[in-house]
Amino acid sequence: MVQDFTRVGVVGLGTMGAGITEVLARAGIDVVGVELNGETLARGLRHVRHSTDRAVSRGKLTEADRDALFTRIHAGTDLSAVADCRLVIEAVPERIEDKRAVLAELDALCPSGTIIATNTSSLSVTELATGTSRSSRVVGTHWFNPAPIMGLVEIVRTVVTDATALEDVEALVTKVGKTAVIAADRAGFIVNALLFGYLNSAVRMLEAHYATREDIDAAMRLGCAHPMGPLALLDLIGLDSAYEILDSIYHTSRDHLHAPAPMLKQLVTAGMLGRKTGRGFYTYAAPDASEIVDAVTAAGPATGGQARPVRTTGVIGSGTMAAGIVEVCARYGYDVVFHARGEEKIAAVRKKLERSLDKGVEKGKISSDDRAAALARVRGTTDLSALAGCDLVIEAVVEDLAVKRALFAALDAVVPPGAVLATTTSSLPVIECAAATARPQDVVGMHWFNPAQVMRLVEIVPTVLTADDVTATAFEVARAAGKHPVLCGDRAGFIVNALLFPYLNDAVKMLEAHYADVETIDTAMKVGCGHPMGPFGLADVVGLDVTLAIQRALYLDFREPGYAPAPLLEHLVRAGYLGRKTRRGFRVY
Repeated sequence: MVQDFTRVGVVGLGTMGAGITEVLARAGIDVVGVELNGETLARGLRHVRHSTDRAVSRGKLTEADRDALFTRIHAGTDLSAVADCRLVIEAVPERIEDKRAVLAELDALCPSGTIIATNTSSLSVTELATGTSRSSRVVGTHWFNPAPIMGLVEIVRTVVTDATALEDVEALVTKVGKTAVIAADRAGFIVNALLFGYLNSAVRMLEAHYATREDIDAAMRLGCAHPMGPLALLDLIGLDSAYEILDSIYHTSRDHLHAPAPMLKQLVTAGMLGRKTGRGFYTYAAPDASEIVDAVTAAGPATGGQARPVRTTGVIGSGTMAAGIVEVCARYGYDVVFHARGEEKIAAVRKKLERSLDKGVEKGKISSDDRAAALARVRGTTDLSALAGCDLVIEAVVEDLAVKRALFAALDAVVPPGAVLATTTSSLPVIECAAATARPQDVVGMHWFNPAQVMRLVEIVPTVLTADDVTATAFEVARAAGKHPVLCGDRAGFIVNALLFPYLNDAVKMLEAHYADVETIDTAMKVGCGHPMGPFGLADVVGLDVTLAIQRALYLDFREPGYAPAPLLEHLVRAGYLGRKTRRGFRVY
């Protein structure tokens, strides 16, 4: 029978311990809090007071509930006060020697049936447990910061964990309103093992001067709907904590992708630890403040090229992406000529356009007059030479390099000099398209995100030959179409896919290692990181064939062993399980 804990000990009232204390007390549980001395105890209680006062000011907690909450917190500096608790949560700083010492003391103090939970984000629970005489009753709990707000708790089992102890802790986590996921004991558990490889790659991208910090963060917020960009998130976590977590994961995985980026170590050595010190990747108004004071808001090329005038845009393709770009350009005042192979495809694009604009009218996003004006600006054609009057031509055909090269060669003969030629590729080299023309200086990448009508991001990708005014033109058109352009160089994945798809690949590797199942991993990343979709749900939407193709492109471009596509991904694609479009991928639809 699952225990119903009414009294829980919490040892360590730092940021995490104070947060856990607040969560337990809010749920009606008496908490015995213990700190090292009077000073740290007062600081911990102030943290709870500040957090609950803020909850009251925001209408999340009543004053009466806050006052009642504090009557359930019994805090002091005597560790023996937790001896009668059937569950004690250790939340001292993330140093293994400190945690081992506390667990040894608790082991001597508490009855043999007491469960000891160690709160850690990266340390070995097995190593901590074996320092006690009750290793089967020691469980890991990884609460996320700030604990009163974050909805996930990873419960970590070792090879000797008692199943009933695991069930008891899981029931408590559910009782206090959190989502529990069970993870085996390995560095990083689920969330950090997937998250920190991605964060580390973002630091390496900045370190290589491939993109600015603002563009990297904006790309992942707008391109993937993440609540924070990776560099801002690292500042929030704390760069010292991030370094320790990465170092711990690397010593287990030996994967170069987890080896902390040198830039991260340099910032930590310089004392630039993120928000808590007022400076990390960004500079903040004060220590522990969220206001960034050195952000560069005007994204754009640093070359200062003058944009070429664009009145008419051409769009080549009849798929979802092409139709979306046609709509966006027409809605924002450009005359649009779109090319498709056959009258039936022209009709299909027109139908998609009308349906999408009708939906916009229904939702009050555009007026009926705006709808009519947008439709009037659009003309379909099967004749490529009809694009001769376009100032900018955007191709959105199939992601096949041979097809794109042939198309750019044909455009070179049709479109007059001075027009900008853009490719919407998400993973192919833009320079390959440019080299198929006699005017590579006029070719640029414009990676729109699907659906183009909704997604605000456009990655602008100049090659080593792209003229400055062509890059400026792409930026100007993207801005004029209501988008947020970011600048990146011509290499596989650009910003978003280069960060996103290795993360998806790592999730597949975690699954094929039988570490956790699809639902557990997806839940952990959605609840723990605020991602709109878990990695498997997202891969099924993108398409497993597309995911595999992009991962292969990354592997071939970077020759990074960690980028090698997971064998399970290869097998699913070979079996025809491509995700939602075939009704079966990681899930059955």
